[in-house]
Amino acid sequence: MNLKSQVEWALHCCALLAGMPAGRYLSTKTLAEFHGLPKEYLSKALQSLSQAGLVATTLGPSGGYRLARAPSHITFLDIVEAVEGKRQTFICNEIRGNNPCRAKGACDSKPCPIARIMWDADAAWRQSLAGVSLASLAVTLAEDVPNDLLKRTMDWLLERSG
Repeated sequence: MNLKSQVEWALHCCALLAGMPAGRYLSTKTLAEFHGLPKEYLSKALQSLSQAGLVATTLGPSGGYRLARAPSHITFLDIVEAVEGKRQTFICNEIRGNNPCRAKGACDSKPCPIARIMWDADAAWRQSLAGVSLASLAVTLAEDVPNDLLKRTMDWLLERSG
């Protein structure tokens, strides 16, 4: 499975927004600069998050994006589905019906076994992502990222926030 680059961008942007104080916004320009991304492409990912109700926006010189809900109420699945959509990752085209050894017009009583396995894997992947919130990510980041880097990052963001 290949997810769009925008999924990675959206996840990283939401991780930053989760650490912002209440009432503070980060602009697309600031988020793009921080991640070294093209602003025009990043704005599409941020628009998807906005349309899904995950981020709130405000206009003006101090405008930008902030989370629309508490980090504990936004999961990785919410973000992935905002960018990618909710469709299944595997589509069965019933190519088993092309088997030249099958009787003409044979009808199967169950979905394809390969499709069932892939659908189960998709459901497990989604369940795993649904179990990880931005708040739980913050705990992991605090464990994995040195405190001085976290502080410098927050200072950098706050200097540029609205």
